[in-house]
Amino acid sequence: MAILPSCSLLSQRKLTYPSSIFAYSSQIRFRLGFQIMDSTSKSEPKSVSSSTVYQVPGLDSHEMDSIAEKTFERFSSKTVKRNGKGISIVWYRNDLRVLDNEALFKAWVSSEAILPVYCIDPRLFETTYCFGFPKTGALRAQFIIECLADLKKNLMKKGLDLLIQHGKPEDILPSLAKAFGAHTVYAHKETCSEELQVERLVTRGLRRVVLSPAQGNSTSSSSTHNPKLELIWGSTMYHLDDLPISVSSLPDVYTQFRKSVEAKCAIRGCIRLPNSLGPAPSIDDWGHVPSIEQLGLHSEKATKGMRFLGGETAALSRVSEYFWKKDLLKVYKETRNAMLGPDYSTKFSPWLASGSLSPRFICEEVKRYEKERLANDSTYWVLFELIWRDYFRFLSIKYGNSIFCLGGPRKVERGWSQEQKLFESWRNGCTGYPLIDANMKELSATGFMSNRGRQIVCSFLVRDMGIDWRMGAEWFETCLLDYDPCSNYGNWTYGAGVGNDPREDRYFSIPKQAQTYDPEGEYVAYWLPELLALPKDKRNFPGKSYIEQVVPLKFGNTNRHNSQSMVRRSKFGGRPFPGHRR
Repeated sequence: MAILPSCSLLSQRKLTYPSSIFAYSSQIRFRLGFQIMDSTSKSEPKSVSSSTVYQVPGLDSHEMDSIAEKTFERFSSKTVKRNGKGISIVWYRNDLRVLDNEALFKAWVSSEAILPVYCIDPRLFETTYCFGFPKTGALRAQFIIECLADLKKNLMKKGLDLLIQHGKPEDILPSLAKAFGAHTVYAHKETCSEELQVERLVTRGLRRVVLSPAQGNSTSSSSTHNPKLELIWGSTMYHLDDLPISVSSLPDVYTQFRKSVEAKCAIRGCIRLPNSLGPAPSIDDWGHVPSIEQLGLHSEKATKGMRFLGGETAALSRVSEYFWKKDLLKVYKETRNAMLGPDYSTKFSPWLASGSLSPRFICEEVKRYEKERLANDSTYWVLFELIWRDYFRFLSIKYGNSIFCLGGPRKVERGWSQEQKLFESWRNGCTGYPLIDANMKELSATGFMSNRGRQIVCSFLVRDMGIDWRMGAEWFETCLLDYDPCSNYGNWTYGAGVGNDPREDRYFSIPKQAQTYDPEGEYVAYWLPELLALPKDKRNFPGKSYIEQVVPLKFGNTNRHNSQSMVRRSKFGGRPFPGHRR
C-alpha cells in the first residue's frame, strides 16, 4: 500500500452539516430483547424478518403537537421586553428550532420586527472533497425538508414565518438587508472552515450595504451605516465563554476536559421567549419548503428499520417519549450498546445535528427527571455523552482543518489503501462478515447506525481492510441523518488512530463484538434475511452459507468455536469511539 501524502490544512474541508458522536461504551455483556413492531403497538412481537418501519418518535401527530405546545409554554417568558427599533434578520443554519434559540431571542429584543430566513445553499448538494460522494444524501435531505416545514409551522404559531430562499447566503442576506433596511443579521456561529468562510463572505457583503439614517437601529440622525452580522454561540451544552480554559489550551484527553468543566462550569439555562414574536415584515411570497426533487435528488423511503421524523416538534416529542412516557432514561446506560430497534438508546442525534433540539433542553429535562423520578448512572450518562459532543465541537476550533487531513491532528504517517472494489464491498454491505454487512445496509436504508455499529465498521475498514479512513468518513457524511463535521471527522480520526489523543487507537474484533452484542444473530438476520434460516449461533458465523469474505481479519477469525481464543487486542490500546448522543 502506498503512503498517501498528508493534505494541506486549507485543502481538506467541505461545506457540510451533521453527526455522529459515538458513545463511550462499557464491555458489559447483555442481551436486549427486541420486538419488531411499531413502537406504539401493543401487539405480539412479529418475526425478526419483518419489514416493519418504526417511526421515531412513535407518536401520532396530535400527541406530538400537544407535547410541543406544552413544552413551548413551559419555556416561555411573560416578562421579557423588547427595546429595539427597525428590522433584524435571523439567519437559520444548523439551529432549526424556536426553543432555546438565542439568535431568535436577540433579534426579537433588538428590533420591532423579525425576518427569519433559511438559505438553500447549492454547495450543500455538491460532492465531498476527496472522493466525490454526494455531500447530502437523499435521506438527510428529506429530514432537513421536514425540519424546515416544522420550523415554518412553529414560527407561524408565534406570529412570524420562515422566508425560504434558494442561493448562497452571501448573496441573499445582503440583498434582504438592503431591501428591508435590516440593521443586524443574527445567526449561530459555526466552527469549521467552509462554514466560517460563508460567515466571512456574508460579513463582506453586508459591509457593501449602506443604510440611511432612517433605517435600522441607529441612534444617529445624520450618519449612514452598514448592517452587521452578529454571531452567537448556541450549539453546545457548555457555553464556549464559560470554559475554564481557552480553546487553544483544550486538553487532548477527554477525561481531563470533562472533569474540568464539571468542576468549574455551570450549564446555562434555556433561553425563554415570549409566546408572540411578531410582527413579521410584510412579504408577498415567503417561499415554499422544497421537495426532494427540487434539490436535485430522488426520494428514498425506508422500507424497514427506523424512520426518523424531522423537525422540532418530533424532537421534543422524542425526549418526552423516551424520558417520560416509556421511562427509559433510567436504563439507558445498560441498553445503549444494542443495535436493533428504536428504544435501546435516546436517538436524539439527528435532531441535535440539525439544531432542532437544544442540548441544554435535554440537560434540563434530565435534571427534572432526576428530581421527579430518580437519578442514577444512566441519567448521568446522557450528560456524559453530551459533554463528548461539546468536546468535539471545541476540538474543531483548536485543530481546524487538520481533523480532515489524512494524518489527523497529530500528522500521523501511515500506509493506507484506496482500493475502490474493496471499499465498495464495505460501503454496499458485501464484505462476507454479517455484522459489518448488516450495519452498512442499515445505514444505506435508514441514514442511521447504532453507536456500537459505527465503532465496528470503522475498525474493520481501517484495521482489517487498511482503507483510507477519509473514504469512510466521507461516506458517513453522505448518509448519516445526524451528520455534522465536528463529530463525524472527530470520531473517524479517533477510530483511525490519528486523532488528537495518542492513546486512542483500538481494534474491534468482529467475533467478540458479535458474540457480545448480537449473540443470537437477531440483528444480522433482520438486515440479512438470508441468514434467518440458519441456527441462531451460526448467523454471525455462517461459513460457506454466506458470501465469501473479502479480506481475512487482522486478529481473530469467525469460527465460533475458535473465536474466543483468537480474540486479541492489537497493539493499539485505548477505548471506543466516544460521545455520540443516541
